[in-house]
Amino acid sequence: MYGNILIAVALDHEELVPGKIALARRLLADGGRITLLTVLENVPGFVAEFVDMKPENHLRAKVLQRLEAAHGGAPDIKVAVETGKSGVVISHYAEAQGTDLIIVGSHKPGLQDYFLGSTAARVARRAPCSVMIFRED
Repeated sequence: MYGNILIAVALDHEELVPGKIALARRLLADGGRITLLTVLENVPGFVAEFVDMKPENHLRAKVLQRLEAAHGGAPDIKVAVETGKSGVVISHYAEAQGTDLIIVGSHKPGLQDYFLGSTAARVARRAPCSVMIFRED
């Protein structure tokens, strides 16, 4: 059983969140905690110079709302939004939070994944703890 489970959430795969939470609850030790984490990519400098307000502040609030809605208001689930490269930030966040297990989703690999590497593969290579790749067909 795991005491601190981190679930990486890609906003384009929100439909996987209930399955990931159900899995995490089966693996969670009594008194353990679950965190849903989304990582936003940084806005490139050439785009940011044309924007009057900081887009990440507005976007961060919307993403936090979506994460809260995705877990259905469960009081024992924390949500977090970080900025940077997903494969790196997820691993660093897990280490900083003392995470025992990272659950990250993955689609069926295609040819481009073998050349570029998916977020799941990057997390698995860098993680300071166990990683479970969640694949739902």
